Formats: sequence, structure tokens, C-alpha cells
Amino acid sequence: MSQRQPSPSPRRRSVLRGSLAVPAALAVPALAGAAPSLALSGRPKAGWGVQAGDVTAHSGLVWVRSDRPARMIVETSATESFRHPQRWRGPLLGPDTDFTGTTRLRGLPAGEQIHYRVLLADPDDPRRTGKPVTGTFRTTPKGRKQDVRFLWSGDIAGQGWGINPDRGGYRIFEEMRRRDPDFFLCSGDNIYADGPILPSVTLPDGTVWRNVTTEEKSKVAEDLKEFRGAFRYNLLDDNLRRFNAQVPSIVQWDDHEVRNNWYPGQILDDPRYTEKNVDVLAGRSLRAFSEYFPISTLPPGDEDGRVYRVLRHGPLLDVFVLDMRTYRNANSPNRQPDDTTGILGARQLAWLKRELSRSRAVWKVIASDMPLGIVVPDGRENFEAVAQGDPGAPLGRELQIAELLRHIKHQKITGTVWLTADVHYTSAQHYDPSRAAFKDFAPFWEFVSGPLAAGGFPATKLDGTFGPEQKFIKAPNRANTSPAETPQYFGEVDIDGGSGELTVRLRQEGGGVLFTKVLQPGRVGQ
Repeated sequence: MSQRQPSPSPRRRSVLRGSLAVPAALAVPALAGAAPSLALSGRPKAGWGVQAGDVTAHSGLVWVRSDRPARMIVETSATESFRHPQRWRGPLLGPDTDFTGTTRLRGLPAGEQIHYRVLLADPDDPRRTGKPVTGTFRTTPKGRKQDVRFLWSGDIAGQGWGINPDRGGYRIFEEMRRRDPDFFLCSGDNIYADGPILPSVTLPDGTVWRNVTTEEKSKVAEDLKEFRGAFRYNLLDDNLRRFNAQVPSIVQWDDHEVRNNWYPGQILDDPRYTEKNVDVLAGRSLRAFSEYFPISTLPPGDEDGRVYRVLRHGPLLDVFVLDMRTYRNANSPNRQPDDTTGILGARQLAWLKRELSRSRAVWKVIASDMPLGIVVPDGRENFEAVAQGDPGAPLGRELQIAELLRHIKHQKITGTVWLTADVHYTSAQHYDPSRAAFKDFAPFWEFVSGPLAAGGFPATKLDGTFGPEQKFIKAPNRANTSPAETPQYFGEVDIDGGSGELTVRLRQEGGGVLFTKVLQPGRVGQ
């Protein structure tokens, strides 16, 4: 397989010199509203950086946040000099969206590096614009010969481990940026709305972990302002802003965007919350989520407001983004003999089966926000994910997954690979009917990575229903180890344009490759 250079080219690196409007790495006051030293006085400022997301062959979404009402304008060019740029008039940014906005770029050339810059204009005087903020991304190729590289992980600012200035903030994002991926798949838990960030935490060895803190992150998020502040918190980190300016994202959500282990209809018994109705909290979080990430199937791009979607990355790859949170049934012992709602809901399951059958991509990555065969408990009796520890025939939420796996086998759908995060360790599981209680499926792999900036947790057991065998695992031996004590993890996928081989590497902070698996194209199961 051809090897891409791990650091960005000089052309790309020079673009990013202007991508951060805030020169101080963790300067909360500057980002909160004080004018950065380089900004033009009295003009709109974009101190939170830029993001691109849901990029296709001919389109992409560009995001920005202003410090005041402003008109969003995007200019694109084939070169960083921005000679003869194309201009896109974006939305008016105001308090109804927390001064955030997204502009869809259409008609872009396939398989090309796109340079863009965002200008914020005074609504009353379009000639008054702030300092441009620049970024770049690659559109997806039309031909098969171009290699594909992407990264995935999840779990950011969890368990009280926030932006630590002594460690240089979220430095794993700088490491990932240097891998120069085509995109980043965030597998959920982008924030921890239920996890306050304290100024300091004393570690077991007596040293002190320091956090950057904000008013909104001092308590659990309940109202819209607090949810917006939780999503904004991570953008205080200059590593993440620099990463966002270079690497487009595909984002999904899980539980901590709202609250640990939530499900629709839940009424909380938690003294930290004055709002006990989880559906109300979830609605507020989803609104902030749609404001702070460029996602094509959420407002304003899609009024239906769904997180699940498919992103087509040329002939080699389709990414099927699942939502295992919004449509699930209540967490329970998960042993019911009939379950049409399951963890996906009937409508999403039908969509997934239909879109997998339609896909002509060599590889079909199923981006799952929760693992399949890893047992994730919710208290003493209930379960949070698919598996419940009974190694026998499918029960509860396993019934939906059995139906999906049966469909993949009988429709002869090739090249399915499952990627997830959630459990705060990294592992690789191979599922095979020869080891399983349920046998009507083709073998497949599931790879787990994360966290990016959260506590590490010990491994939990596997459920034998679908015959998983753990080929690799690395996890701490106690709960909630800090990022200073155990490495953070991300996964890397390379698809070779010539052979079609897909290589998965499980990586840890510091550059080490922990596990590698090469998969061959054109197979229903392997």
C-alpha cells in the first residue's frame, strides 16, 4: 500500500498560518468577547475558527461563529493565493443561532484541494469585514485510483478532564492533523454536557491536573445557553481549531451530548438537574449540536433534523452514520423475545438496509456510536448498548442487529466494517458465525478507539451471541484514569487506490501503532 506523508505539505501548512484568529492558545477572555490583538476594531471577529463537514465530490459545508451580528461570506479558490476566488453569500449570523452559521458550497471540482476563507461583514455596511479566517479540505475523488485516509475516535472533555494548559491542551488533535487525513469521523460524545469542568483535580500521585474553565461548564447543561457553552468549550483549544481548519469532519452523537445513558422518555432522578425530562434536554442539545457542527441532515440544511445519514467518498468508500440514541427503547435487562424498536428504531433500520443494498462502494463503513458485542451496563440490571451478556440466541436489541447482519449476508453486501468508540479503550473484535449462537451472518470486523480527551476505563466482557473474538485490546486497569496517566487513542483507516486493500491501525497518543489489520476488498465476510 502506498504511504501518504504524515505531515501536511508546505502549500497546505502555509494556508493554516492564517486560520486561527486567536493567537493565545487557551485565552478564554479573548474568545469570550475581548478583541484579539490582530482583529480590526469594531468589525466582526471569528475567534472560534472554521470547520468544514460532510464533504462530497462536488460540495461541502463551511461553519463559522461571529462575536456579533454579521453576514457570513465564503470565498473559495484552487490556490492559497485566492486569485479569481468564487464567492458564496452565506446566512446572517445572529443570537437565534448563537452567532453561528453554515454555508453549503456547491459545484466544486472532484478530488481537488479546496482553499476557502470566511469573511464576516457588518450587516449594515457590507464593506466593513473582519480579518478573514482560512481553511482547506479535499473534495472526494470520482475515480478509484486515489488513496483514501481517514481517522476516527470520540469522547472529548469527559469525566472532568478538560483543556489542560500545562499539557498544551488537546495535543492529540495536532498529532492527528499531521496524519493529513481526508476527513475525521467523530463517533460521538463530542461533549460531556453532564460533566462539569473544575479548575483543578488532584491525581493519585499527588500532582494536580489544571483545567481551563468557563461559566457554562461549571455545572451540568440544562438550558440552551449551557448546551451552547458546552459545545463551545472545546473550541477554546488551539489544537482543535487548527485541526478543524485542515480536516473536514463527519460527526455523530451519543449519550453525553445530553446525559449519561439517556433514552427517549426518560425522567431523571438526579439532584443536579432541575429539568427532569430528558426529551426536553435532548431537544436543546440537538439544537446546539446543529448550530456547532456542519451536518448536512440537520437544520438549516434539512428541516427533518436527523443525525443518521450516508456520506459517499468516491468509488472506494461509503460511510453510514448511525444514531443509536434518538430512536432507541428504554434501557432495560434487554432480554425481550420481540423488539421492533431496538436501538435504531424501525425507520432507521429500514433506511440502513436499503442504503447498504444500494451502495456500490468497495467499502461500507458502518459508523456506530456504540459497540455491538461489548457489554455496556447501565446500573445493576439494565444495559446501555446492544449486548446484555447472554451468549445465547438474540434477545432485545440484539434482534435488530441480527436482522441487519442477516440482510447483509443474504444480499451479498461486500466490504462492511464497523467502527465505534464509547467505551474509553481501544480494541479489535472479529465476529464469526462458527463461534456464535446466531449463525445466519457473514464474518466481519469491529474496531474500537477513544477516548480523545477523557478518562480511561477498564475493558468489559464480550457477549457470545454473534461470536466475537477479541484480537487486540488495550485498556487501563482502573476506572477514570486521566489523560496524564494513560494514553488517548484514535484509529486510522487507509484504502489503497490500486489494490482496494483497507488497512486499519489502532494508534495511541505519541505516535505508536498498537494493532494493524489489512482487509481484502470484494468479500461478503472476512
